[in-house]
Amino acid sequence: MPVGLFRVCLLVITAIVNHPLFFPKENGTVPENTEEIIQKMKEREESLRLEQLRLEREIADQEATQKALEKAAVVVEESKEEKVRWDMWTALSMVIFLLIELWRQDFQEGNWQDVGGEEDDMAVLGKAFKGVAFPDKAVLASFYEKRILGTTGDMARMREMVEGFADDLLEALRSVCNRDADMEVEDCMGVGSMYENWRVRKPFVCDLIVPFAPPEPYCFRCQTWCSGDSFPPDEQGYGTIKVCRANEDAAGCICDKTKLGEDMLCLLHSQVSGARPSSEMEDLLCFKNTQYLDADQVMKWFQIAVTKAWNRISHKYEFDLSFSLLDSPGALKIKFKSGKSIAFNLTPVVQYENSDVYFISHFPRSSLAADIPSSTQWFLTFAVYERRFIQLVSKTLPANACHVSCLQILSFLHGKQCSLTGPSGLTNYHLKTVLLHLLQARPSQDWAPEKLEARLQDMLKFLEKCLHEKKLYHFFIGNGKVPAELGFPIIFQRAEPLNLFRPFVLRRDIYRKMVDTFHEMLRNMSALINEYTVHIPLAHTNGIRKEPL
Repeated sequence: MPVGLFRVCLLVITAIVNHPLFFPKENGTVPENTEEIIQKMKEREESLRLEQLRLEREIADQEATQKALEKAAVVVEESKEEKVRWDMWTALSMVIFLLIELWRQDFQEGNWQDVGGEEDDMAVLGKAFKGVAFPDKAVLASFYEKRILGTTGDMARMREMVEGFADDLLEALRSVCNRDADMEVEDCMGVGSMYENWRVRKPFVCDLIVPFAPPEPYCFRCQTWCSGDSFPPDEQGYGTIKVCRANEDAAGCICDKTKLGEDMLCLLHSQVSGARPSSEMEDLLCFKNTQYLDADQVMKWFQIAVTKAWNRISHKYEFDLSFSLLDSPGALKIKFKSGKSIAFNLTPVVQYENSDVYFISHFPRSSLAADIPSSTQWFLTFAVYERRFIQLVSKTLPANACHVSCLQILSFLHGKQCSLTGPSGLTNYHLKTVLLHLLQARPSQDWAPEKLEARLQDMLKFLEKCLHEKKLYHFFIGNGKVPAELGFPIIFQRAEPLNLFRPFVLRRDIYRKMVDTFHEMLRNMSALINEYTVHIPLAHTNGIRKEPL
């Protein structure tokens, strides 16, 4: 232990003795001048200070750059928000401008007939009715008695003759058809103005519809625009008819909608029954490569079947039968040897479920279905319910009620005006729809015979309002007030109302022609009535522009 301490002490003493500070002159690395050391330390301090200043400037520059970037980001964000606000204001301004433009166009259309400068031109009949010289009760009564009643006396006899011949023709048609392959034809039904007793224009034409059904084991699956699936706006009022087997689910098996592998087999359908050849479906009058009934194919089949049926029974009659119109496949004409003829329409239809609503293939002499989307789209007709509604309401009206007289007079005036200025988009079906709405809206006592003039004015005002608004809704579709006694299907009562004037919204030329024809009819109303009345007081002819008939 003492030896160890001695060694340590010896080592410390040796290190102290050999330290260079004890011998400055002998160590050449130590500077001899203290000022030189101080000077170097100052220089070092100055360099460190400069370096510190440089670093501080760099840090300040970086901070300034960061602030500039943040400020630029804020400016960009504010500009984006300003742009969004500007875009919103621009879009809102455009919408307001478009609304103003549409209102201006509608306003011009509602008043375009005022451009001529005549004082009796009207924008809205209910607000400017003084411009029209309306015949009084005596003139209307005389006109109705001499012109309307005098020409409709033979309608009942003509209906009876046409119905009897049509029944015989359809019976012959059933005998020439193959009961196992052809469509099954049912008894015909009369619809339209001839069977509602308000037709006034000659020639008188009976409209008959003929329901038909597919042969066993097939059936029809009907689908309408209001059955749940989405239909385009231009297909509202239409439906499709699918030809299925009676034991086939309407929705179909999943194997028809899914591509199964080659090694997979549906356990419900075999390969034999799973797919039907296209030729079989075409024999069932379906559109090519589909199961949907084709209206054009149906009309071709029906024309051929009617021709065969007539060839079988023609020897029993002393007249000829022919198809009269190319654009109306069911239009038939009976030609007698004396030169007289009788026209009637025999149109095949398909019953919708168990109701009296029918899918009709073609509308004879009508523009209701002028632009059918495709031959697989069938228009729905409610003619049977319309006839029943008129009959039901007539039972509650006073004796000799004027509702039918109003429709007859208005139909006559419209027909005469069309013969002067040409046809327009306005049809007799539109006039009948106006009457149906008023029959439901007005109490029974308002249709007394002595109120013919007032009710006729109501029909004209209602029609003018519909023309001005471009809205005339179908009477049954969307009408929840249909009498329960009719047994009308609830699905159509709950549907959205169907605007019969919708096609004219986009076709402004037809709309203007229709409005022009209507107002010309108003101006010429007294003159048209006076033409068929024996004695007209002079007061009723003053101020009326009379045009040749």
